[in-house]
Amino acid sequence: MKAPRIPPVPTGSGRIAQVLLGAAGAGYLAYNGLFNVQGGQKAVIFSRYSGVGKKVYGEGTHICVPWLHRPQIFDVRTRPKKMRSISGTKDLQMVDIEMRVLYKPRTTRLPDIWSRFGTDYDERIMPSIISETLKAAIAQFDAAQLITKREEVSKLVRRNLTERAGRDFFIDIEDVAITHLGFGREYTKAIEDKQVAQQEAERAKFLVQRALQEKKAMVIQAQGEARSAELIGNAMQRDSSYLELKRLEAAKEIATNVARSNNSVYLNSESLLLNLLDDSTETLAPKK
Repeated sequence: MKAPRIPPVPTGSGRIAQVLLGAAGAGYLAYNGLFNVQGGQKAVIFSRYSGVGKKVYGEGTHICVPWLHRPQIFDVRTRPKKMRSISGTKDLQMVDIEMRVLYKPRTTRLPDIWSRFGTDYDERIMPSIISETLKAAIAQFDAAQLITKREEVSKLVRRNLTERAGRDFFIDIEDVAITHLGFGREYTKAIEDKQVAQQEAERAKFLVQRALQEKKAMVIQAQGEARSAELIGNAMQRDSSYLELKRLEAAKEIATNVARSNNSVYLNSESLLLNLLDDSTETLAPKK
């Protein structure tokens, strides 16, 4: 029994099919055989034949073999990571501390990072090493030193974290900063009571110093008045001109005040100390 005979495909239809197949293949190669690396990114290729490649691809468009190669894009820009932890100080005080870390992966070791830790390396590694390094550094300081030596604490954490992250996990640490520092209620109250006591002590010290200064001023003023009285007495014993001068000044002041007053007042010269001529005559008259 003979098989049914298939009629031949027309020549024009065969060429169209070939063109369509060729265009489809070219489109597949163009879509899957090229990959783009944007700014701030790097790429590593995984091969089904040899595994993770050692070459790191920079920014731009690159060629890969479809199905055989799979590019993995990494963001290598600096990123922040915040970590909050409750740690114990050297004097056994509990501290609530929050730290911000700026980090990025080491671009030359991206194949090793992908092979050992995966693409989510930062979520796997950063929380644990930040917490461990932070607790170890806080344990070297007293609670009071965390306030007075805050910059020194940050430098210590940064040095230890940079060494640990770079050596074991190929992560570069660019900056470390303490963004929050809180103490327990008991310690906070103790600090407030201490500050109040120091302020009261300073106030008492100020009052004592002011009293001493006022006492010295009164002594100096009394000594000055005694010396002035002594000098005036000696001058009046020698000559009564000083007394006459003071009487003139007093009479002038009284006359000025009366002239400025809105009320009309009539006083004799005795009340106003204006009988200067008679007194001067009596004073200057020769004694018999």
